[in-house]
Amino acid sequence: MSAIHTRRLVKRFDATVAVNEVDLMLEAGEVRGLLGPNGAGKTTLLRMLLGLIRPDAGEIELLGQPLEGSGSVALHGVGGFVEDPAFYPYLSGRVNLRLLARLDGAGRVDGSDRGLEAAIDAALTRVGLEQRGDHRVGGYSTGMRQRLGIAAALLRSPRLLLLDEPTSGLDPAGARAVATLVRELAADGVAVLLSSHQIGELERICTGFSFLREGRVVWDGTAAELEAQAPASAFELATSDDAAALRIAAEHDGLRAQLAMRGGIVLTVRPGVLDGFVLALGDARIAVRRLELRVSPLESMFFALMSDEPRLDELEPDEFAARVLASR
Repeated sequence: MSAIHTRRLVKRFDATVAVNEVDLMLEAGEVRGLLGPNGAGKTTLLRMLLGLIRPDAGEIELLGQPLEGSGSVALHGVGGFVEDPAFYPYLSGRVNLRLLARLDGAGRVDGSDRGLEAAIDAALTRVGLEQRGDHRVGGYSTGMRQRLGIAAALLRSPRLLLLDEPTSGLDPAGARAVATLVRELAADGVAVLLSSHQIGELERICTGFSFLREGRVVWDGTAAELEAQAPASAFELATSDDAAALRIAAEHDGLRAQLAMRGGIVLTVRPGVLDGFVLALGDARIAVRRLELRVSPLESMFFALMSDEPRLDELEPDEFAARVLASR
């Protein structure tokens, strides 16, 4: 049984087709990254999956049940939020969660207030808010409100979790904690669909990806398939002899190297080529002083799918070097 199965899903707003015949499948234990530029249809798709808006055409099944509006039985076992989660700012995080759980009827362990409070304690601890749960939400940072939104979703004991920009406003430690939580949930069999512009975070935790452009899915597959099909990744390299390193690079198919104006080398490398090049540098007694990934396979695929501009490995040498060095 798939956690999500959509068929030819369509949503229009006046003359704009926000979601255009989207087929999407997500299995238990899978973490799927939903990528695309602003206006690609990601948030609209998530809103339909959460029953917040109705599709104009197509079908949605969640956890084996057809989705038929906000009160559908298909939403049992589904948690998540779209855009910024909203709470009563004058109430504490704990009280907000208590109200949400009672309105929802979810989160009770044994039907008692004690069971509900234990579930709230567990959710706050899991998102790192155990010390701030009794503070007013109005004093929370953006990242803390994001974590409280995840805590609210966890109160439903979800088997499917839908998250829109869950690391927005989080510092690196907070983003890392959310990534760890998502991996733990997936290991327990929870299916996770998350939309984010933080490509680095998605690359670390997702087992699959779906790219949306102008409402359509333009690529869909596993992380391994993406790595195999993505255009060349880009690196910045510094060695003890850059001129000799360039000569060695020219001997390797699937690798393109160019001196950078500020020193060092920028290069694009097809999968499986980099190791051989680095070993060849060692054999020539050329020290690698720095090798930094500047454009990952996921970023490279995003660039290729979402832009009508030439791919990195098709650019003229000077523009290629400038583009790579400006990528971060």
